[in-house]
Amino acid sequence: MKVLEIKNVHKIYNSSEVKVHAVNDISLDFEEGDFAAIVGPSGSGKTTLLNLIGGLDSPTEGEIIVDHINLAGLKSSGLIDFRMRNIGFVFQSYNLIPVLTAKENVEFIMNLQKWNKKERDERTLELLKAVGLEDRINSRPAKLSGGQQQRVAVARALASKPKFVLADEPTANLDSKSTETLLNIMEELNREEGITFIFSTHDARVVKKARRVITIEDGQVISDERKN
Repeated sequence: MKVLEIKNVHKIYNSSEVKVHAVNDISLDFEEGDFAAIVGPSGSGKTTLLNLIGGLDSPTEGEIIVDHINLAGLKSSGLIDFRMRNIGFVFQSYNLIPVLTAKENVEFIMNLQKWNKKERDERTLELLKAVGLEDRINSRPAKLSGGQQQRVAVARALASKPKFVLADEPTANLDSKSTETLLNIMEELNREEGITFIFSTHDARVVKKARRVITIEDGQVISDERKN
């Protein structure tokens, strides 16, 4: 089942002297259960594409369709709500709220969505167990390692049961052991629960784990390969 359709998407940035075609007529589909890496050199357009997919930026033209809804057609308030309910995000810099515990960070979006306390508690504990942090439930980010913070971020991204998770360079600030642990957790969640992950990455370790590798150069897809 398709969770995401990208149809003839362009993103053009206008400067005083030149137009920059950051994304140039890209069309892609993503299926439920994809574990995909978008790769390419710096300036290739992969982060721009990820921002467009996540509704953090708007295409100059083209359609990005999630659950039969074109993100480009949503107004700002509707887009924020749709994004919160349908798309999970994992960022390079973790983006946890420093004054909140691991539990409070994970349940933050559920609070915004008005989940009741019992459901929030059950879902939060389930996710922190899944990422191996049930013993750090009351720890604030400053008391967690980088790898642990990123695992909390993964749990938070999954809290609202999104259609897919976007991970922008999620291993960039992690050492080798933390990277391996994080990737193994995400791979297990992908295989066991069918969660769709889409990475933007330079990291060869992420590319090795990915079962689909999409290469972008100069804003265009030059290859889209699925591994057996």
